[in-house]
This record gives sequence, structure tokens and C-alpha cells, in this order.
Amino acid sequence: MTAIHTARATTQWCAPPQDANPDARAIRLTDVALENGDHLPEVIVSFQTWGRLSPNADNAVLVEHALTGDSHVDGEAGPGQPTAGWWPDLIGPGCPLDTDELYVVAINVLGGCRGTTGPGSPAPDGAPWGSRFPRTTIRDQVAVEAAVADALGIDAWFLVLGGSMGGMRAIEWATGFPDRTHAALVIASAAQATGDQIAWGQAQTLAITSDPAYAGGDYYDTGVIPAAGLGIARRIAHATYRSADEFNTRFGIRPQDDENPLADGRFAVESYLDHQAGKLVARFDAGSYVHLTAAMATHDVTRGRGSLTDVLGSYPGLLRVAAVDSDRLFPVALSEQIVAAHGHGRVRLMRSRHGHDGFLIETDQIAAIVSETVADARRHRLAVPVAG
Repeated sequence: MTAIHTARATTQWCAPPQDANPDARAIRLTDVALENGDHLPEVIVSFQTWGRLSPNADNAVLVEHALTGDSHVDGEAGPGQPTAGWWPDLIGPGCPLDTDELYVVAINVLGGCRGTTGPGSPAPDGAPWGSRFPRTTIRDQVAVEAAVADALGIDAWFLVLGGSMGGMRAIEWATGFPDRTHAALVIASAAQATGDQIAWGQAQTLAITSDPAYAGGDYYDTGVIPAAGLGIARRIAHATYRSADEFNTRFGIRPQDDENPLADGRFAVESYLDHQAGKLVARFDAGSYVHLTAAMATHDVTRGRGSLTDVLGSYPGLLRVAAVDSDRLFPVALSEQIVAAHGHGRVRLMRSRHGHDGFLIETDQIAAIVSETVADARRHRLAVPVAG
């Protein structure tokens, strides 16, 4: 089954999960149809908002988070929110997403672990879903987001933007709901998963599922988590998120402090990866990591729709594409492929030694690209030609 399913059977406002960010809001969906023909009897969707929706609901912006992100795009860490905002200074008065003019929404993704239903959430019998949680896709994630838009009274987004897995959802909005997506900004992402990405994802998934504590996905009530497997998965992933040049320049073959690699000590780069692994284990669920990695592997905006040129060439909205020049996980060629299929514009290229994570680190460059896109989207809405 390849059609988008809109999760509109029943939508109710509800309280977010108890451990969610106190600024979060939530809706409850029932009987949510999935792309593979399965369904979820209930989905709680948590999200955050900034600014105010205009009377005619034409100023709404959707910010899409990446694999281990969440809806807390901007703000401090605190109770119910273990991390500070992952795109600081992007949202607020006078910022690129100016809340004096725009209404900004960020939604925790279906299958995740930061307030939206996922493998660790209660199933109808009260026990965690675990291994029973059905396979979902990027299209399913976007269909759930469409239900949130409906609940908020948003018929169409002024702009949808995101990087990495968030960019996958942004381009899926443009292709799956073109009449509801006035403009899209796809950052460090792709129109389809690649064999290289799927291969790296399998290695990460196997690291988790091979951990005995994973218990086939049903570890939630055992009192232990597959920390070792999730930590290894994060080490693998982080090596693809950063560039070889950064690792070589920043760490090289230097030992970690007083440790001796000839006597079972660590290199500095190994210590760095250990640190990144520990941070993720402390804040993210292994089951969600497995589930979302599988969803990314099946990302393909052409599935059941025709060629990429057919799909993107017919999109009537404004499509902007940005890439990081040192990205080895989502190389620049994937962004160039989107632009070529759309037939308009050019790739906005960010210069960074940080690889894929450059879209999170190079805040000045991201701010400039987002500001430019917002301005172009306004002109596009007024039917004034926008130079590519």
C-alpha cells in the first residue's frame, strides 16, 4: 500500500505524557492507518509551539527534527527535557523564524520516545508495545503530523523545514501533501534513502538487537536497557555524522590524557565517541532508535508515485535545498538530485569541516539560509517570481 493515510478518525486534545517537556501540548488520535496496511488503535502526539497563529492561519511553520531530536527546538534543558534546544536562536522575535510574524510548530515524531507514541509507550493492554509496535514509515510520520495540523486549524504550512530525517519529512510533505505545503526547505537530506545509508543503519540496528538486554525488543519491564548496544550504535552513527578531516585534525592519533593505547588505553577520538554514546544512552530509547532507523531506510518519495522528476517537477510550491560540503552520510550529490528533478533553483551549500552535523553546528549559515527561504516564500506566495 503506497497511499498517504490521514489519521483523522478521532482527534482529541489531551495531556502530554507525565515525563514530557512542561511546554509540550498533545493530541490523541485513534485508529491511525499505516502505509503497510496495519494500524495503531491510539497515538498520543506531543508538540511545542512558538508565536501566534494568524486569523487566516497562513503563517504556520513546521520544524522537523532529526533521528534523535525532539520538538524542543529552542529553549533550556530542565524537568522533562534533558537537552537544550537543538537549533538555538532560530526561533523567536527577530530570529530567522520570527515569532512576531510566524507561528512555529515542532512535533515529536511517531515511533520516537520524547512524548509521542513509540515502542516504549503503553499498548491497549497496558504493557509497553515493545516488539509488537508496528512498522511505520516517513509517510506515516507525516500523516500523523497532518492530523496535528488539522487540530491546530492549519490547512497549509507557510513553510516546512528540517535536516537529515527531518529533511525526509519536509520533502515528504512537499510530495505527499503539495497542496498543504506552500514552501519546503530540505537540509542535508535526500529524496530517497541510499544503499550506503541503509548499510550504516543496519550495522547500528544489529548493534542494539544483538545486545542480550534488548530481549527481542521487550526489555521495557525488565529493569535493564540495552545500553551497550545503543552506545555502539551511536558510535557508528556519530562516525558518519562527522567528517574524516575533523577527526584527523581534531584528534589524530593522540592518546586520551594519560592513557596509553599500547596498554589498553584509549585514543582521544575513542574517548570522544564514548562520551557521545553515553550522552545518547542517558536520553534516548533503544527501541525507538531501531524503529526510526528502519523508517529512514524505507524513505522514498517516488514509491507508488512515478519518477523523481514526475514527483518533484509537479510540486507547485517553493522548494529550497541546502547541503553541507563535507557531509559523507548525505553527500551534496543527493541535494543536487532533488534540485535537478524539481527543475528550479540551486543547492545552498554550507561550508563546514564538521560533516553531516554541520547543519546543526553552523548556526550562522543555517540562519542565513532560513532567513532567505522565509523571504522567498513570502514573495512566492504573492506570485512574484523568485530567482533560483
